[in-house]
Amino acid sequence: MRSFLETYGTAFAGLTLTLFFVAFAPSFAAPINLLNVLKETSFLAILAIGFTLALITSELDLSVAEVASLAAVVTGALIQAGQSPLLAIAAGLAVAFGAGLFNGIAVTRLKVPSLIATLGTAAIAKGFAFMITQGVAFVGRWPAEFTGIARGSMLGVPHLVIWLALVAGGALFLVKCTRTGVHMTATGEADEAARLAGIATGRMKRLGLAFSGLLAGVTAVLLTASLSSAAPNMAGDYFLYAIAAVLLGMTMFEPGRANVPGTLVAALTLKVLGNGLVLMGAAYYVQDIVLGLIIIVSVALSATALKKAAFKL
Repeated sequence: MRSFLETYGTAFAGLTLTLFFVAFAPSFAAPINLLNVLKETSFLAILAIGFTLALITSELDLSVAEVASLAAVVTGALIQAGQSPLLAIAAGLAVAFGAGLFNGIAVTRLKVPSLIATLGTAAIAKGFAFMITQGVAFVGRWPAEFTGIARGSMLGVPHLVIWLALVAGGALFLVKCTRTGVHMTATGEADEAARLAGIATGRMKRLGLAFSGLLAGVTAVLLTASLSSAAPNMAGDYFLYAIAAVLLGMTMFEPGRANVPGTLVAALTLKVLGNGLVLMGAAYYVQDIVLGLIIIVSVALSATALKKAAFKL
């Protein structure tokens, strides 16, 4: 029972929280509200899964929100200039991937700690985003073929949920079923041992940070298509929530380690919590207080899990 609680306790707590809101929060269980929760979870989870892939290699990416915002305004600027949606999407993804790759090069080639490198990239991305927009959001008429990637549905399933399933499934397959994923995990768990075993640890770290940037770009494109707007700070609110999702995810399934299923369940739990608190009439600042507590408790639980694992070894 103790082992079960350590592995699945947080997920069980999230389920209990959901049932509580179903019982006591007005309209929480309404189909349209549950659908909105799933859609909102998609943005957060995709961004957080990118952060997870970087953290699996033991590197932090604190630039994800600003890179996403930059990718959004690049995409929006090209569409508003009359370019094809496909070109705009490709440009946004390329910018985000390039930012992630830049982080990886700074960390592995220039030996800058990822905390510092990604903070610097965040500042650069923010500056470029405001330069492109001059501080004004891109709004107006957007092509239906662009907005449809986020607003439409297939067989009753929203496109956003489908995109999330594809990203989560792809990330899980990468980490668990490919040689690259195994090498990324080994690099994060024991960098020097992995290097001595012949693994190109620098390349794995660059890949982790590049994937993080790419998924920030995916989040940006979906956000832009969903909201029909692009602003230089549009992804800023997702930053702390993405970190919280990854850290909370580290308390379940693989306690003490960043993992894709944990991040996915944690992102859903955070969105359920936020939605339920709003429906119960909680003040806006309560969410910030709860979010801060979740981050602190998650780190404490993850550290405890790692110490127990090390002791057993």
